[in-house]
Amino acid sequence: MNKFFLFIALFVILISCSKEEIKESIIKEKSLDLQVLEAYQEGVESLETGDVLYAAKKFNEAETLFPQSEWAPKSALMAAYAYYTQDYYTDTIAELERFIRVYPLNKNLDYVYYLLGVSYYEQIVDEKKDLQSIIKAKEYFKIVSKNYQNTNYSLDAEYKIDLVNDILASKEMYIGRYYFDKKKWIPAINRFRTVIDDYETTIYAQEALHRLVEVHYILGLKDEAKKYAKLLGYNYQSSKWYEKSYSVFDKEYKENVKKRDKKRSKKNKTLKKIKSLFSLDG
Repeated sequence: MNKFFLFIALFVILISCSKEEIKESIIKEKSLDLQVLEAYQEGVESLETGDVLYAAKKFNEAETLFPQSEWAPKSALMAAYAYYTQDYYTDTIAELERFIRVYPLNKNLDYVYYLLGVSYYEQIVDEKKDLQSIIKAKEYFKIVSKNYQNTNYSLDAEYKIDLVNDILASKEMYIGRYYFDKKKWIPAINRFRTVIDDYETTIYAQEALHRLVEVHYILGLKDEAKKYAKLLGYNYQSSKWYEKSYSVFDKEYKENVKKRDKKRSKKNKTLKKIKSLFSLDG
């Protein structure tokens, strides 16, 4: 989906570089421009046949031949996209970072930053190992969201930021649970607090609040435990984590819930028996 979206976006950006216009220009030009256009055209043809390395080489050549021409930034962008189509993320990122240095005022920087974010995002496999990719992806998506709000990329960048935050929050929870199991209370509190402070809109905020209730109750800090329980109840009263936190303070609560469910189940069975007596099949 990302590759198709990025291809369409690039097509719009480079709409002025269609084959027909290139051929028309080739007929008219017989100078350095002609060499640039020929190199660019070779790059396009190689990209279409799947030879992305040669395509990138020709796009780089087109840029180098005439760095001051309008074709230079377009060629640089095409080189980056060529690498991206075959998941050569390291080369894609290097080309895009160079693009920002060489063309800091280019009108297509929104696309560049978005493609940078996507290139890091698509390298995330394991949140416990790929921290660099996670942080970098979020960094570039935030640039798009903040600086290019009225573009086609902003909405998807914000969506991906939410996904990245879920990944980062899950990592904090994973480490926090580890410290909790090892009875290392202070490091555990710090991790759960990070989730509440930095990732409060993620799906892990509820559990983090509950864990803070548990830890503070274990440490005998009941007022602190109650503070987090109230916060959990205020925001997520129907949550299973609120029920778990409630049971921390009321040891009989869990048993009462079990008895209530057992009684309800027994009542439902009785009703089924009564209904069966009045059914037509009976």
